[in-house]
Amino acid sequence: MGENKKIYIVDDDRNICEIISLYLEKEGFATVKISDGITALNKIKEELPLLIILDLMLPGIDGMTLCKEVRKFTNVPIIMLTAKGDTFDKVLGLEIGADDYIVKPFDGKELVARVKAVLRRYEHEENDSDSVTYPDLSISLSEYKVKYKGENVDLTPKELELFYFLCTHPNKVFTRDQLLENVWGYEYMGDSRTVDVHIKRLREKIGDGPNWKLTTVWGVGYKFEVK
Repeated sequence: MGENKKIYIVDDDRNICEIISLYLEKEGFATVKISDGITALNKIKEELPLLIILDLMLPGIDGMTLCKEVRKFTNVPIIMLTAKGDTFDKVLGLEIGADDYIVKPFDGKELVARVKAVLRRYEHEENDSDSVTYPDLSISLSEYKVKYKGENVDLTPKELELFYFLCTHPNKVFTRDQLLENVWGYEYMGDSRTVDVHIKRLREKIGDGPNWKLTTVWGVGYKFEVK
């Protein structure tokens, strides 16, 4: 799970947010409380949390819609929160990408146990996974294959490794030196313009997707931008 300990709590009920926050912070997690769907979506795009606890009924964008939007660009774990009287289809919730759901009122110990169980599952899946997918795009590091719109794209090993690295860190900006360290290795003594050349080739071979693209952040570096 790395250093990321942030859990986003998305609920317009301040008391619920505070209660969940207290339980989770006792367990060593950091929490961010968000009260509406639109703010939550923007925040998730800006910085991915460790996990999202998401209320079904939200102002702006409801929980179901928000879950579907988030699943377009990340598989970060999501636990849905529902009130006892809410109409909630468990199967539908899981089909659109929720990892679990909890009915309010809930027991604090049960909530923490569910969070830890989902994180354990997610960490196991992440460790076993060497592929990433986005609309029209799939990358397999073990097979060294990239498919775009159903067609194989002929990339060099370093082009593929660079693309895979950026795709597994959506919306995060990396400097050229950071990319050299992570893709070419700490011992690489080459010119940082090597990164520019590889990015240029990737753009020529793949282009932009329906909701993603390789973006230059002037004066900083590059990112795999997901809208």
